[in-house]
Amino acid sequence: MQFPDLSPEIFTIHIGSFAFSLRWYALAYIAGLIAGWRIVVALMRRPGLWPAGRAPMPAERVEDLLTAIVLGVILGGRLGFVLFYQPAHFLAHPLDIVKVWQGGMSFHGGFLGVVVAALWFCRRHGVPVLQLADALAIATPPGLFFGRIANFINAELWGRPTDLPWGVIFPGEAAQTCEGTAYGLCARHPSQLYEAGLEGLVLGAVLLAAARAGALSRPGRVTGLFLAGYGAARFFVEFFRQADAQFITPDNPMGNVVQLGGAGLSMGQLLSLPMIAAGLWLVLRARRPAPA
Repeated sequence: MQFPDLSPEIFTIHIGSFAFSLRWYALAYIAGLIAGWRIVVALMRRPGLWPAGRAPMPAERVEDLLTAIVLGVILGGRLGFVLFYQPAHFLAHPLDIVKVWQGGMSFHGGFLGVVVAALWFCRRHGVPVLQLADALAIATPPGLFFGRIANFINAELWGRPTDLPWGVIFPGEAAQTCEGTAYGLCARHPSQLYEAGLEGLVLGAVLLAAARAGALSRPGRVTGLFLAGYGAARFFVEFFRQADAQFITPDNPMGNVVQLGGAGLSMGQLLSLPMIAAGLWLVLRARRPAPA
């Protein structure tokens, strides 16, 4: 299937020599943050979902939280990409670190940035850490969904070659010749859409169902479900996702950063394992309801 005729830019405004462009990538971040903000506000307005029938903070305080989360997502996501995926490039070109408009954000780095921002917010305002983490876990899947759709529109982070009927011939480097493919063009897994479905839609539905079933009354359970669910989804999709170019060599065509005999683990899988372990630990820890 040929990649649809989509531009990474929604529109561009020219004012003299200055040009301003709104890109799908930026819109995805904006939409995800707004959706997450409204979800947390809605959760804070339903005290019956929380331990002892008391929400962890007033709904009016969520706007202050949003500011901290925005900084955590942007700084953590960018620094995570710099440190985890292309440290050599950014060490040689340090000014490129601030060029976030060119893409290059790491979910795992953004997640760590949100953790730091949330811990700071909880300490400053006296909010229970695990309860806020549970609210943020439910608010995160919409942003993941929009972000992966933007990755697809940008024709980036594509999958490995495939001959399945839904394989997509992405433009540019992704369409390089692959042995055994028709017309000399390389169809690839639309792994961005796999991730949008698993990390956004499926995980989001699971977390909402858990919240409605009373999981928020046990601090940490929803957070554990999110961590384990995201980690498992990302670990699975990595089998279909093209490894980052800096990890691919003639001796390591799969781009695995850890070799396990004839198989191995990609960077995404390696970073997901601690998330899965932490998530399972939190779910087990939260078996008992919190004391009233």
